[in-house]
Amino acid sequence: MNLDLTWRLLKGGGRKGMLGTWLTLGAVAVSTALLLFAVAANFAFEARSERGAWRNPVPAKENAVAVEAARFDFVGDQAITVIDLAALKAGAPAPPGMPRFPAPGEVWLSPALAELARTLPADQLAGRYPGPKGVLGDEALVHPGELVAVIGHRPDAPAMTAARSDDWIIGKGPARVADLAGTPSEDSEAYRALTLVASVLMVVPLLVFGGAAARLTVARRDQRLAALRLVGATPGQVIRMTVAEAVIVALAGALLGAVGYAVAAPLLARIPIGGGAWFVSDLFPSPLVLAAMLVAVPLLVGLSAVAGLRRVVVSPLGVAKRETPPGMKFVRVLALLAVLAAFPMLTRGTSVAVVAVALGLAFLCINLAGPWVVGIIGRVTAKSARAPARLLAGRRLVDDPRSAWRTVSGVALTGFVAGFLGLLSPGAFAGDQEPPQLRVSAPAAQATAVAGQARDRLRAAGITATVEVTGRSSDRVVVAALGSSAGPATIDRARTALAGLVPGRTPTTGDDDRRFGMQLLADVRVGTIVVLSVSFLVAIASSGITAASSVLDRRQTYGLMRLAGTPLEVLDRARRAETLIPLTVMGGGAILVGAFCAVPFMIGAMNVVGVVTLLGCVAVGFGGVIAAGALSRPLLRSVTTDPAPRPD
Repeated sequence: MNLDLTWRLLKGGGRKGMLGTWLTLGAVAVSTALLLFAVAANFAFEARSERGAWRNPVPAKENAVAVEAARFDFVGDQAITVIDLAALKAGAPAPPGMPRFPAPGEVWLSPALAELARTLPADQLAGRYPGPKGVLGDEALVHPGELVAVIGHRPDAPAMTAARSDDWIIGKGPARVADLAGTPSEDSEAYRALTLVASVLMVVPLLVFGGAAARLTVARRDQRLAALRLVGATPGQVIRMTVAEAVIVALAGALLGAVGYAVAAPLLARIPIGGGAWFVSDLFPSPLVLAAMLVAVPLLVGLSAVAGLRRVVVSPLGVAKRETPPGMKFVRVLALLAVLAAFPMLTRGTSVAVVAVALGLAFLCINLAGPWVVGIIGRVTAKSARAPARLLAGRRLVDDPRSAWRTVSGVALTGFVAGFLGLLSPGAFAGDQEPPQLRVSAPAAQATAVAGQARDRLRAAGITATVEVTGRSSDRVVVAALGSSAGPATIDRARTALAGLVPGRTPTTGDDDRRFGMQLLADVRVGTIVVLSVSFLVAIASSGITAASSVLDRRQTYGLMRLAGTPLEVLDRARRAETLIPLTVMGGGAILVGAFCAVPFMIGAMNVVGVVTLLGCVAVGFGGVIAAGALSRPLLRSVTTDPAPRPD
């Protein structure tokens, strides 16, 4: 019976009544699609980590079947992962993506590396990996465009017995392994930690937006349900009707959002992070996660709708009489201040999970304190008003600060994200420009002989270079200075000529040595753009939808004011002031809170990129809110043109 009555009331609301339902459906669809993206990113990095684990060998305590080592080679500005393998027993397990264990002397290349070897001159790349035996399958690759080479050796070959560096950024030394099931590498763990933090920065505003979607056109629904209470409906019937309406609409929106995400996944897979794009399958969460999301989103919307029914259930007469709800308590601000006071301690030497929880708490407390601050802003605005529009805006902020906060909360919470990310220093690993030279370490006793071999190889390749030995430790460094005129092609030719000069070690430039740090910070920049893009999309969608919803909620008031002679321009100006005044205060405050939370994670001083990012966010946020609010102006004109009584 409740479902039937709910459906009749929905249809009876007329065209504008159904518009509110469509707004809720659209808001839930956007929230679900972006929520799936934020959650799926974690599973995508986990999938990458699992596929690349076989290159991070776990030494065997007994029953070793193979020796495995890993190092990085370079071509141009790209890194090549080189895996050296040697079987200790017959029937050693095949590495992922290969039909069998590589025999000594065999070379297998990833598709992208094989294509690059065919494209570049042989003395720049192919000469390092002669006669490739086959192409690796996707199971061996972290991402589709990854450059990987697998080289088979004998167990007593110099590449499998010579000592290597213990620095994991350079590679992994030879290890006797019982199988090829390794552990996630250190860099993949770093990316997963950063992704968890980024997910919190995206998920919390999305949950707030999803919860606010349940409160769209809340005034119209409150009046309708209060009328039912006054004619005899029980609180249980009112709650069941509200849950039914909210959950049905939210479920349809969630399904629509899931379909939208599936359609957008191939485009999202092109976002380059960690050295390349993604396998599309990585971006699809498991069916269990998807099902949990499709249950959780309608449940959240239903709970949020029920939470907003307190006024109707407790005092339906008050709703009918349009009484102002009781004011909010200062304890909301105290909660925010308490979290900020504890934040530096929560993030000091603790796990990433604790940091993520601390960030989420800061987010939620901003959302908790926001309506209280908006109410204060409204009182100040009303008292200082010198024009009708400003006075109207101030009074509305005082009468319903929660509704005003819903309009600006998206951009305000995005300000927190911008302030947090703006303080990070993307240029911390940038090194000084130096003349092109290749360096390779060699045992002290062999350094002079290695330097002589390097001169011979470079001379035979037609490369002019000055070779010398530096350092005084047990490992000396053989340096080949290529001259200031050497370009990327000459450096690659020199790399090819010096390949295998010292078994298991790769000649590198200064940029090669800093490549992991530069790659990580480049990915931080990409991640910042992605997080801010998602946040702004949520913020602008939230502003536009809540602005239209607010017009529908107040259409009777607007209509009566037009009948009383208030110009449409005054009403529209009041709407803009009602949005921009709290946005300026709350947006600025949220940026400061975000910057405060970022201080423990800063690497060096804030640089120009951070300042530009922050200012750009402020400009885009204000512009987006103004544009989203302007889109609802035709709706305002429509509802004030014909103020006749509506069916609802």
